Amino acid sequence: MRNPWLALEAGADPAERDGLLRRAHEEFLRGAPIAEPVRNVVADSWRRCAGALVRPESVARVDLAGAELSAFRAEHPLARVMPLIRELLGTIADDGAHLLSVCDETGRMLWVEGHPQVRRRAERMNFVAGAHWAERAVGTNAPGTSLALDHAVQIFAAEHYSRAVQSWTCAAAPVHDPHTGRLLGAVDITGGDHLAAPQSLALVQATARAAESQLARAGTGADGGTPLLQALGRDEAVLRGGRAAPVRLGRRHSEILLLLSAHPEGLTGERLSLELYGERDVNPVTLRAELSRLRQLLGPLLASRPYRLREPLGTDFAAVTDALDAADTGAALAAYRGPLLPLSEAPGIIRLRRTLEDRLRQRLLTVPRPELLETWVHSPWGEDDLDAWEALLAARPAHDPLRAPTAARVRALRRAFGLSETYATYTQRPHL
Repeated sequence: MRNPWLALEAGADPAERDGLLRRAHEEFLRGAPIAEPVRNVVADSWRRCAGALVRPESVARVDLAGAELSAFRAEHPLARVMPLIRELLGTIADDGAHLLSVCDETGRMLWVEGHPQVRRRAERMNFVAGAHWAERAVGTNAPGTSLALDHAVQIFAAEHYSRAVQSWTCAAAPVHDPHTGRLLGAVDITGGDHLAAPQSLALVQATARAAESQLARAGTGADGGTPLLQALGRDEAVLRGGRAAPVRLGRRHSEILLLLSAHPEGLTGERLSLELYGERDVNPVTLRAELSRLRQLLGPLLASRPYRLREPLGTDFAAVTDALDAADTGAALAAYRGPLLPLSEAPGIIRLRRTLEDRLRQRLLTVPRPELLETWVHSPWGEDDLDAWEALLAARPAHDPLRAPTAARVRALRRAFGLSETYATYTQRPHL
């Protein structure tokens, strides 16, 4: 079976495939359905790009430069593993035919390294440190698509959505925080058609794993660290930390552990039952049985009378809350991986979920920064958020080339919601 993450199968002719892909790309832009030989992973990416109103002539914008860029990447966790990445991919950066790049979790390039002549070629499409290469910003590309899918991937020639990038081929793999599982960014190699070989994908995957291993060794104390509960964007939470392997919890156990972490003072059985089941008539034995099974998983971490956690438990929910308390909207948005246990109907979880989302949205709308609003509206949970799209439109200056497609998206959403397409507020509001 063909590996869907590899660009070319054995024996494929790169020049012939590039020609077929270019025709398929142009036909798709004219409204035709996507057909062979476009891989499903690329076809899905093209559709996401079209839905995000990415233009096929897009060129990445530069968000950071100079001292601001230097300070930002010096503080990024991947700065600690750059010597290792350079060691593993050093020949790529020095051979005069390739580039090594590393981006953060939003797709912003932090390092782009290689022979000066190759870098000058790449500068024509703004493949430079500080530029924004998220898929939703500049279309299908290996770093951006690997972040969107959280998976290593090759993107070959005309598989790129932007025409300016179609003379390049790249392979990228995501890098995660080994303790929390949070996405930190991606490592990428970019060059010619020969990078469509399986070895390039294996190389970036191995480099990403090595980087994660080094981060794990650097960040783990003698006690294995404070356990972390990940529940954002997940139907079932994952408990990480200590010396044990990660534990995937069932839905009810996920709810119980999250509620107890949100109430460190503890909850009586009656109050916990209310938070889980609401006003439904539930036999107390049901809750005691759930807690007994959870105690078998957690051991001494779970105490009773009242039900509480004996030791601190970090949560990704608290990470977003803490960032909001510190008025750091960027950090809050970066830590927000989606709604809290989105399928949970437990009243206590619903309240926590809505409170967190409302606080984050309010921060985004109160202090409208285009780069943060753009991240929000191109996420699955924010793509239909009319208020956020309108705030993004108001925050874009008149000369911004992205203003027109943003206005088109606002009009489309207003039609979908049965509202007038003419919205005076965003045309009269001063540009920030």
